[in-house]
This record gives sequence, structure tokens and C-alpha cells, in this order.
Amino acid sequence: MTAPRMFYGGLLIAALAAPMVGIYPVFMMKVICFAMFACAFNLMLGYGGLLSFGHAAFFGAAAYVSGWLAAVHGLGTLYSLIAGTLVAVLLGVVFGLVAIRRHGIYFAMVTLALSQLVYFLCLEAPFTRGENGLQEIPRGALFGVIDLRSDVVLYYFVLACFIGVFLLIRRIVHSPFGQVLTAIRENESRAVSLGYDVARYKLLAFVLSAGLAGLAGSLKAVVLGFVTLADVAQGNSGEVILMTLLGGMGTFFGPVLGAVVVVTLQEYLSDIVGGWVTVIIGVVFVLCVLTFRKGIFGEIEALRRRL
Repeated sequence: MTAPRMFYGGLLIAALAAPMVGIYPVFMMKVICFAMFACAFNLMLGYGGLLSFGHAAFFGAAAYVSGWLAAVHGLGTLYSLIAGTLVAVLLGVVFGLVAIRRHGIYFAMVTLALSQLVYFLCLEAPFTRGENGLQEIPRGALFGVIDLRSDVVLYYFVLACFIGVFLLIRRIVHSPFGQVLTAIRENESRAVSLGYDVARYKLLAFVLSAGLAGLAGSLKAVVLGFVTLADVAQGNSGEVILMTLLGGMGTFFGPVLGAVVVVTLQEYLSDIVGGWVTVIIGVVFVLCVLTFRKGIFGEIEALRRRL
């Protein structure tokens, strides 16, 4: 068995055993949701070279839609998750059609402006309940049989969703589509000269990333039982960029590691240092950028290849 397979196998065993060794399942589920969010963002940035400042729009909008359908209309958990993901996909199509032909900072600023529109829509729309957010979102049952009210049962469901998304992203990257996407990132002019429809490839990558980010947001709404404006705010977009760069852009496990570091620091330092946790995370990010140019996992992967 190769080293990467042993590594991922060990991580899978650790994840399966986490609830049995006393690790708080809700915290683990929150980490998994943000890890999924970061992996979705990395698909677009790390392999497509598209930097978006507005990815929280997909994460938060899907969370609001799933939470609203489950809490207000009593829709089943699975159907609520699907609906939230589809809304994120539709938003991704709209955002992509507007922004995809822009390049560099212009693309990033267009996504930022569009995400702010979504934020104000969530702030003013009646069904989102403004600054109070959606509360008491039920977990329900899966297929009417599996009771998701148990933290442990829901944990394994969220873990299964993450594994599916992780494997899907690996398959996309290693597919001919993923290879063309990487070629576009490395040298877009050459890809155009070879006859590839660059805009179409970028749009598809953007929509895929938006849909997976929406699934992460919908799962988070079910896990925590509430949705707030923080889920769709610009700060959330900044955090997912931080997670991706901190762990290692363009690597499969890097965004997962970045999400683990950021969410853990936020969870356990906020009670100790209060608002200073943001400063501490910023210092950690600066140190990592100065010492690990490829991110934490990126540098580890580069060292492994050299050895």
C-alpha cells in the first residue's frame, strides 16, 4: 500500500473512531462542514486559478434555504439539503455568467459585489428573519428511518457526505476536465491556442465549487440548528480563503487541515482571549505564509516528494 493510501486510511479510521473516544461530535461536524467548504473553494482556486471574494454567498444562501424549508415547511432533511445545494448551483450559474470573463482582481471584485447583494437580500427578506436568523431547524430523519437527532448518527451522515465530496473532487481533478482546468490555470493563452473553450471550463468549475459549498452550508444549518447573517457575510468568505491558503492551495488535504486549524482556534481560544482570537489567527496565517509558502500540507507534500 502506498504512503498516501496509508495516510488517508489512517485518517478515515481516526474519523470513524472520534465519537467513541470522547471527542464532541458537534464540534467535529462543524469542522467537517468547513473542511468541505474549503475543499470546494480549493477546487476553484487551487486547480482553476479563480480567486473569489464572495463564496460565502453560496454557503449562506444554501443554509438559509435548507433551514427555511425544514423549519417552516417541514420538508425532510434530505430534500432540504438537496434544495439548498440546487439554489447554490443556480447562484453559481448567475455569478459565473456575470464574472467569469473577468480576470484577476476584477473577477474577485465582481464576486465580492454579487455576494454583498446576496447578503443584503438575506438581511431584508422576510423569510430569513433578518438579524435574528433562522432558529430551531429540525434534524429530522433520513429516509424516514434513520433518526438524525442523535449527534453520533448525524456525525456519521455528515462524515459520509464529506467523504463523497472529497472523492468527487479527486475524481474531477484527475479527469480530463481537471487536467484542462489545471492547464488553464498554468497558461490560459496556450489553452486558448489549443482550441479549448476557456470560459466554459471556468464556468463549470465555478458552478461545481458553488454547489459543493452550498452542500456544506446546508449541512452546517442542520448540524447547528440555526442560520445567521454570519454564514453569508464577507467574513466567512475571508475565512475560507484563509483555510485554503493556510493548509495548502492546490492540494487535496491542505484545505481540510486549514479548516481544522482555524475552527479549532476559534472554538477553543474564543472563550479565553475573546475577540483577540482573530488577531491570533492572523498572526498564525502570517507566520505560515512566511515559513510555509505552499501552506502547511503543501510543504509537507513537497518534502515527501524530495525525500
